[in-house]
Amino acid sequence: MNEKATENNKRINPFFENFNTLHDTYPFDRIRLEDFEEAFIEGIRRDNEQIEKNINNPEKPTFDNTILNKDDDNGYYDLLDRVSTVFFNLLSAETNDEMDALAQKIEPMLTQHANDVTLNKRLFERIKAVHRHHRRLTPEEKKLLDNVYEGFSRSGALLSDEDKEKLRKLSEEASMLSLQYSQNLRNERKAFILHLTDEADLAGLPDRVRETAAQDARDRDLEGWVITLDAPSMGPFMKYSTRRDLRQRLYMASNTVCTHDNETNNLEICKRLVNLRREMAQLLGFKSYADYVLKHRMASNSRNVYHLLDQLIEAYKPTAEKELQEIEKIARKEEGRHFVLEPWDMPHYSYLLQMKKYNIDSEMLRPYFELSRVIDGVFGLAHRLYGITFKENQSIPVYHPDVKAYEVFDKDGSYLAVFYADFHPRKGKQGGAWMTSFQGQYINRKGENIRPHVSVVMNLTKPTADKPALLSLGEVETFLHEFGHSLHGMFANTRFESLSGTNVWWDFVELPSQFMENYSVEKEFLRTFAFHYQTGEPLPDELIDRIVKSRNFMVAYGCLRQVSLGLLDMAYYTRKDELTEDIMSFERKAWKKAIIFKQLPDTCMTVQFSHIMAGGYAAGYYSYKWAEVLDADAFSVFKKNGIFDQATAQRFRDHILSKGGTEHPMTLYRRFRGGEPTIDALLKRNGIRKPRKDKKQ
Repeated sequence: MNEKATENNKRINPFFENFNTLHDTYPFDRIRLEDFEEAFIEGIRRDNEQIEKNINNPEKPTFDNTILNKDDDNGYYDLLDRVSTVFFNLLSAETNDEMDALAQKIEPMLTQHANDVTLNKRLFERIKAVHRHHRRLTPEEKKLLDNVYEGFSRSGALLSDEDKEKLRKLSEEASMLSLQYSQNLRNERKAFILHLTDEADLAGLPDRVRETAAQDARDRDLEGWVITLDAPSMGPFMKYSTRRDLRQRLYMASNTVCTHDNETNNLEICKRLVNLRREMAQLLGFKSYADYVLKHRMASNSRNVYHLLDQLIEAYKPTAEKELQEIEKIARKEEGRHFVLEPWDMPHYSYLLQMKKYNIDSEMLRPYFELSRVIDGVFGLAHRLYGITFKENQSIPVYHPDVKAYEVFDKDGSYLAVFYADFHPRKGKQGGAWMTSFQGQYINRKGENIRPHVSVVMNLTKPTADKPALLSLGEVETFLHEFGHSLHGMFANTRFESLSGTNVWWDFVELPSQFMENYSVEKEFLRTFAFHYQTGEPLPDELIDRIVKSRNFMVAYGCLRQVSLGLLDMAYYTRKDELTEDIMSFERKAWKKAIIFKQLPDTCMTVQFSHIMAGGYAAGYYSYKWAEVLDADAFSVFKKNGIFDQATAQRFRDHILSKGGTEHPMTLYRRFRGGEPTIDALLKRNGIRKPRKDKKQ
C-alpha cells in the first residue's frame, strides 16, 4: 500500500494502513476530518491506476480478469469504498459545518470519477466482450456479470461521445443539487425552535413531555422549554398540547421548511432535479425517469405501480373518510359545532378519539418501553427466531458516545456481524431513521467469509435528568423496522459484496423491515420485554388487549397518506416533458385523488420529501406499499405456523434474508412462500373489505 508515512514518526492517515481493530471495524477514534480529502484523492488515484491495468491487459478479457477484478475481494475499489462509506454515513449521522463544506468539494470529484469509469470506452469494451463470450458461470456469477454490464449501459456506456458528455454534465449537476437539497433541509429543520417561557404554553402536556422540553432548553443554555422539529419533540407536542395557536405555529414551521425566500429554499432545486432525471433517462433511451427506474424493480412498469395504488385507494378510501368524519365529530363535540378542523388539529383530536374508543395512549405505555428493555426485547426476538445473540463490546470504536457497538454471534456461536445502534437526535444528525452498512458481506479470494458491519440510526426519545429513555409504541415499531433491515444485512451470505444484504431491488428491500413491524402488537412478543421501568411489573394483559384492538386505528387514513406520496412521486417521474409548473400547485394536483383532508396553500411536501429528491427512492416510493403487501402475506405464514416458529424463520432466512440480490426477488419470495402474494392478507390485517376486482400483484 502507498502509505503516507514520513520520517520522524509522523502520523499516518488511518485510511492508508490496516485498521488493526476487532473485526477490522473503523477506527473512529483515530480518524480526523482532514483525513477524508486526502483519502478520497488517493482512492481515486488508485482506482484510475487499476483501471489502466485492466484496459491495458494484453490477455483476452475474461470474467476472472475483468469482472472479478472489479468486485471480488473489494478489488481496486477498496480504499475509495472505505472512505466514502465512513464519510457519507457520518454526513447523515454526525456532521458539522466543516463536513458539509467538504461534501460540497468532494461530491463533484466523486461524480466526475464515477462518470470517468462508466463512460470509459475501452473498459466497457472489455466488459462487453465478456458479456458476449464467457466461461460457464454459476448463477451468482452470471447475475454479477449482468449487473455490471447493465450498470455501465444504464450509465451511458452505449451512448455517442457527444451524448456521453451531455450525460456527464447532467449527472454532475444532479449530484450537487441532491447534496444541496439535503443540506438545506437539515439546516432549516435544525435551525427552528419553539422557545416557551410561560408555563401556560405547556397546557395539556404530560410531565414527560415537559421534562424533555426543559432538557432541550438546558442543552441550548436557555430558560424554559424548547420544542424542536425532531419527531420525539414535535410529535408529542402536536398530540397533547391544548394550545391551538402553538400547534399551528409548529405545524406551519414544519410544513413550510425550505419554501422561504432565503438560501435554503428547495423549490427550484426540486424542479431542476425532476427535469435533470427526465433528461438523463431520455438520453439513455427511456420515455421517462420512471421507465428507467422500474425496469429493475418488481413492479416492472408504471402501469403496475398505479394498479397497486388504485387498488389501495378503492379499498381504503371509504374507511379513511369515515375515520376523518369521526375526528371532526369529536373535535366539534369538544369545541362547538362550528369548529373547523385544521391540519394542526389532527394529531390532537386523533388522540382524543383514540382515548375515547380504546382508552389507550402512548404515555400510558412509555413506562413499559424503557429503551434498554426494548433492546433486550428486539435482540431476544432475533434470538428466538434465528438463534443469534448480541454482546455489547465497548472496545469497538464508535463515532459518537451515543452509539453502542455489539458483536453478533450465530446460533452455533460463530461470529456473524458487528451491529452499531445510534438511538437519539442531536444537532449534527438528520431526522428520521435508517439502516446503513459500514462493511458489506462477501467471500474473498482466500475463501474467507468477510462478515458485515451494519448500523441503525434513529431519532428516538432521549432520557431526561430523572428518567431513562422511555419509548412510544410507534418508536418500538421504528426500531423493529430498522432492525429488520439490519438482519437483512447481517444474515447476508453471498459471494459478491455488490449482491449481498440489502443490495436488492428497492420494492423488495422493505420486506424484511416491514415484516418485523408485525411483532410490535403481538402479545407473545410484548410479554418478553415490556416491564415497568420503576416497578418491574409486566405490561398488563388488559393494556395489551387494548393495543391489539387499536392497531388499526386510523389505518386507512395513514394508508391514503402513503398512497398520496406514491402518486406524487410517480407524477414527477412519469413526466415525458419539462416540468415548468410551480411545485406547490403541481403537488396539489398530483396527489388529489388520495387526499381527503385539506392542504394549505403555503405548505409543501416536495421540498422536504428526501426519499424521492435525495434519498434514492425517486420513482420508487410506492415500494413501501408494495412491500407491505409482501410483509403481510409473509407474516400470515408465521401466524399460521406460530410467530416464533423456528422452521419458518429458517426458511425466511435461507430464501430471503441471506440471498441478497443473487436472484429475482419474486423467485426468492415464491421459494419461501410457495406462491405469489396477493393483497388479501394486508386487507385482512387492516380490517378492510376486499375490493370488488382484486388481482394478484
